[in-house]
Amino acid sequence: MAFINVRDLRFKYREDLPTVINGVSLEIEKGTFTAIIGHNGSGKSTLAKLLCGMLAPTEGYVEVAGMRTDDEEREYDIRKKCGMVFQNPDNQIVASVVEEDVAFAPENLGVPSAEIRERVDNVLAAVGMTEYAKHSTYKLSGGQKQRVAIAGILAMEPECIIFDESTSMLDPSGQRDIVETMKKLNREKGITVISITHHMNEAIEADRVLVMNGGRITADGTPEQVFSQVERVLEAHLAVPQVTELMYKLGKAGKCTPTSALHAMEAADILEPLILRTVPVPASEKSAEQACDAALRLENVTVRYGVGTPFEKVALKNISLEFPKGKITGIIGHTGSGKSTLAMLLNGLLKPEEGKVFLEGEDINQSKQFTNSVRFKVGLVFQYPEYQLFEDTVRRDIAFGPRNMGLEDEAISERVSLAARFCGLDGAALESSPFEISGGQKRRAAIAGVIAMRPQVLVLDEPAAGLDPQGKEEIFRGLREYRDSEGATMLLISHSMEDIAEYAENIVVLKEGEVFMQGTPQEIFANAEKLFAASLDVPQITRLFLELKKRGKCDRTDIYTVDYAVKTLLPYVGPEVEA
Repeated sequence: MAFINVRDLRFKYREDLPTVINGVSLEIEKGTFTAIIGHNGSGKSTLAKLLCGMLAPTEGYVEVAGMRTDDEEREYDIRKKCGMVFQNPDNQIVASVVEEDVAFAPENLGVPSAEIRERVDNVLAAVGMTEYAKHSTYKLSGGQKQRVAIAGILAMEPECIIFDESTSMLDPSGQRDIVETMKKLNREKGITVISITHHMNEAIEADRVLVMNGGRITADGTPEQVFSQVERVLEAHLAVPQVTELMYKLGKAGKCTPTSALHAMEAADILEPLILRTVPVPASEKSAEQACDAALRLENVTVRYGVGTPFEKVALKNISLEFPKGKITGIIGHTGSGKSTLAMLLNGLLKPEEGKVFLEGEDINQSKQFTNSVRFKVGLVFQYPEYQLFEDTVRRDIAFGPRNMGLEDEAISERVSLAARFCGLDGAALESSPFEISGGQKRRAAIAGVIAMRPQVLVLDEPAAGLDPQGKEEIFRGLREYRDSEGATMLLISHSMEDIAEYAENIVVLKEGEVFMQGTPQEIFANAEKLFAASLDVPQITRLFLELKKRGKCDRTDIYTVDYAVKTLLPYVGPEVEA
């Protein structure tokens, strides 16, 4: 009998709301690793909550290890067998000290003290948080909190763990660690793993992939079976791994390249015999750089947390930076490298202990009155958009900033409409409560609320985390439109190397509170070894070119997007597909 058995499952949150899960039937065998993918609003997170008994079906049923989730008498037994890690770690951290939070669930399960100690130490090591065992949970970064939340579930040692976008706030090294932990738990301990993700590079590590669309399962198979059907995946508003997309686009251009590759190594195996001669480094195309005014400038800035306590930490160490006006600057770094601290410095939410922050040549902290005016000029969108939403409708929430700027109703209405258009919010979303819309719409609403103030500088901390590929593309399209129409400067903080490669015009790399690297995407991603040393990564497409260079088929390692890769490889790959 299957470990999880679902039959004709239907669910709606309220009688007057649409059906979210619409006739799902499936079986998940014990000890398997299943990935569930789908666009925002497809029903993935709702299905996850139904699978572990957090929600009761409207129709149909779910069985976990033979127990019905709608049987209230078995609720405790089901929770012991099936744990869930949420996208937002603040929803499940309950203690003020890291090791106490991780110990919370085993204590409530009656695990002996000595075993709890062993479990806590083991799981903190597994998620790379050993040195933070005695730190306050509320002082951790978003990525560090996520690691603690994952450790708390691992410490329960359940038979099944459901990860709901649990790596969305982690740096690339942390994402790899957690995926490896998932695989290890699955293969060595026989734990059933269900991973809901928008990261296709995570989904390809599973044994089985389920695609959801409109509350139904529309595809079910191995990663190769699902992702090789590129057009079908794209029609579901999803993406395929970069190397799969590369093969697909080369095929569309007339080359004989199958779409079965999911990993860089597999793509290299396919391309190696097809590359007719070594792809050379082109003659320098570098043109003279035009001088660019700095919208924001940091001069010898240092920030410390917990000064005078045993937990004193230097978040930023004597950094000096300039952010060019009208450009999109990507800021990357490992979890805890100082990215979010930097973001809060830029509009005066945080003051430096040493050094100064300048907005167009003026010190933003020169006076309280000036700092307050800066907050209208430098907009900040936080990691978790729900923290910025509070009004009874999305429309009123977006209007809050312009209203506090003292604008007239007509001007406010115009700004709300324009911001909503940039962020892809329709009339129905505008009249909805910000607490009843999807996570992706919350993120759009938060960004719109900042854009409505028409800031000169827009600082975006993980703006696309948790968004499906189509939603991500729409958000960035709107942000670019805003940049182009207003001449705004943008700072994009992200753990997604693919997003940074696609949208940033220059990149700043932080490591342990210091500026580690600066340059164009081409310059930064060509230095893969340095990025790996900073616990970061390169786009999957760059990994492919690193592998091709090892095999003597390509001299270039500065390729960082799929379209750039197609353009580079096309003249050197054969044979052509026969007519």
